[in-house]
Amino acid sequence: MSGQGIVYLVGAGPGDPGLITVRGLDALKRAQVVVYDRLLDERLLGHAPSDARLVDAGKGPGEQAMSQEEINALLVREGKAGKRVVRLKGGDPFVFGRGGEEAVALAQDGVPFQVVPGVTSAIAAAAYAGIPVTHRGVSSSVTFVTGSEDPAKPTSGVDWVRLAKATDTLVVLMGLANLRPIAEALVAAGRAPETPVALVRWGTEPWQQVVTGTLATIAEQAARAKLTSPVVTVVGDVVRLRDKLAWFDRRPLFGKRVLVTRTRHQASGMSELLEAQGGIPVQLPTIEVVLPEDWRAVDEALAAVGTHQWALFTSVNAVELTFQRLNVIGKDARAFGVAKVCAIGAATAAALRERGIVADVVPDEALSEGALEALTAHVRPGDRVLLPRQLEGRDALPRGLRGFGAHVDEVVMYSVRTPPGTKEQARRILEEGVDIATFTSSSTVKNLVEALDGDVGKLNGVVVASIGPITSATARHWGLRVDVEAKEHTVPGLVEAVVRYVGRPSP
Repeated sequence: MSGQGIVYLVGAGPGDPGLITVRGLDALKRAQVVVYDRLLDERLLGHAPSDARLVDAGKGPGEQAMSQEEINALLVREGKAGKRVVRLKGGDPFVFGRGGEEAVALAQDGVPFQVVPGVTSAIAAAAYAGIPVTHRGVSSSVTFVTGSEDPAKPTSGVDWVRLAKATDTLVVLMGLANLRPIAEALVAAGRAPETPVALVRWGTEPWQQVVTGTLATIAEQAARAKLTSPVVTVVGDVVRLRDKLAWFDRRPLFGKRVLVTRTRHQASGMSELLEAQGGIPVQLPTIEVVLPEDWRAVDEALAAVGTHQWALFTSVNAVELTFQRLNVIGKDARAFGVAKVCAIGAATAAALRERGIVADVVPDEALSEGALEALTAHVRPGDRVLLPRQLEGRDALPRGLRGFGAHVDEVVMYSVRTPPGTKEQARRILEEGVDIATFTSSSTVKNLVEALDGDVGKLNGVVVASIGPITSATARHWGLRVDVEAKEHTVPGLVEAVVRYVGRPSP
């Protein structure tokens, strides 16, 4: 009802932000208050409305932002104030998430609430490690248990003696601190010392870590690996299936930190491609687009686009801004009239196609030289060519077109600059370390090197990947060694080239 608040107890999933449910994401997108946990992947918070109040209620070993009583009181108070509240909890709210306690508190105070189940890490962490918690012929039962209680305590709430033989697979959450006594208790209760065990740290995240052993050895293995929480422990014969079924941590870029230097609004697409291959995108936008203060010259040129024989687009940015301005002046794709269109690059052609324009010419190479070669048979002396472009763009294209006898109307749609704070951010990121640095334009190279005050030694040992020959030439000019150059001069082509390079056989 209008004015009545409600609290959604939402399971955010085990870590990978893509594993939140559709219903949970819908609640998050409409939240006025978001109360979130320590283990939450903070990328999820980007889905909350910009004006939502975000409250960190994180609790972890030895640290506590808010007590459970304080969290309960906050949920009740905000719900009674008429707010739409999302209590965003890692995993599932009712699987060792204390969501039941929060629901009881809301029910006792008459605050409406709904429970949105989530994917529990008890299942997901094992799955991402290539371990099915059940498998016909191997395990027909599974038990989830909290490991936060020491089995050596006189009054433990967990009956380890009964659990030792009562279930095929045992999944222990929050048990790292008590790993040795738990393993010893299970063996003492009759579980075989050679029973396989897997420890999955940060399950489903790109930095997931898996350590395997047996009940007899796992404590030493964990100490040797210097594991810290959060860890899910899987005990049982299903752990042996990991050798055949591991998939997540065997992707070609798994665990590799990849520097993405594109503009902030373009970085997400590349980051998704890298994540799909197991990489960890590290976004460092070294360029940002600057728009004209006065659009009159641009609008006048676009209003007359139909009087040109050709319109030539060199980038996705040029396409996007052209259609934004066409919309402002009350026009659409029909404004092109009989003008033919050339798109440099598959991404540029795709951006045009999304707006109802199928390019007449798309050069095989996404370079000015390739465009000139492709247009040789098409552009006639006296043809008018509209060229929306970047201020700092190369002059090879307009110069070549004029060499054909064409009249070129260059329209500056935007310029690029280095974003504020790039120098500090670049130094911090490189101190933390990256494995691969990707460059999608000459500007991204130049601006990063300048942010490093020319000290390209900070990239020693880092694989340098370039989108094409022009970018590669710029990188070499600034003293960088180029290890990877994309054959297809697109972002997907660049990611594919990096995957091939990383997966190549060792010399």
